[in-house]
Amino acid sequence: MMFRNLLFVCLLIVVCSCASKKDILYMQDAEQYDNKEITYANAPILPNDVLRINVNALIPESTIPYNKVSSNTGNANIDVMQLDGYLVSENLTINFPVLGLLSVAEMTTQEFAMFLKNKLESEGHLKNPSVDVRLVNAKITVLGEVNQPGTFNFTEQNITLLQALGYAGDLTINGKREDVLIMRDDNGIRKITHIDLTASDWLEGDFYYLKPNDMIVVNQNGPKVKSAGFVGNVGTFLSVFSIILTTVVLITK
Repeated sequence: MMFRNLLFVCLLIVVCSCASKKDILYMQDAEQYDNKEITYANAPILPNDVLRINVNALIPESTIPYNKVSSNTGNANIDVMQLDGYLVSENLTINFPVLGLLSVAEMTTQEFAMFLKNKLESEGHLKNPSVDVRLVNAKITVLGEVNQPGTFNFTEQNITLLQALGYAGDLTINGKREDVLIMRDDNGIRKITHIDLTASDWLEGDFYYLKPNDMIVVNQNGPKVKSAGFVGNVGTFLSVFSIILTTVVLITK
């Protein structure tokens, strides 16, 4: 009788330790968001951003005073572009050649490019110029139960949460998919949200597109947390249980 009860407890532990599809699969209700219109969210320029600004015109020589020395280097890598870029100050200004201090407050890179183009043209500096502004030090950090945690640079204008997790090699099997934490600095205010990757409602939320300097933390799921205790995982428990059971059988004989 005792042996049968112990065997039942062992079987119950094994069954309870198994994860269901509900705990593992991403966006299980994604079909209801099919054919939904996507709204792109371009992040505003923030302090400590580094901007690469390239000014062109029909007469290339006329743009020399408005470009840094290596701004037209087509094969420049990210490190070179960062060193050659314009660092945004804490009061959201940059020091631009000829024009002096310019405010970038409450503007995206596209909006600032249009502002700079209009200023160069309306003030008679250049005729019909084109201006390209890119953020070259955009980065996100992914920590926790992912295969390759770290900080990742990106050059895309918009990057999604799933793309960021892809940079980090996706969640491990021990990652808690129902509670992925995102931390964001929004105009000096820290914002924290929790995303359930097994659902799809976050696809239309403010955190579908990430912003530069966002931090993503994937916590461990229940079984992983429990395995950090004295009795490790289920396999270890069963080994210990087998020893105890064998001892009990030998004593009771």
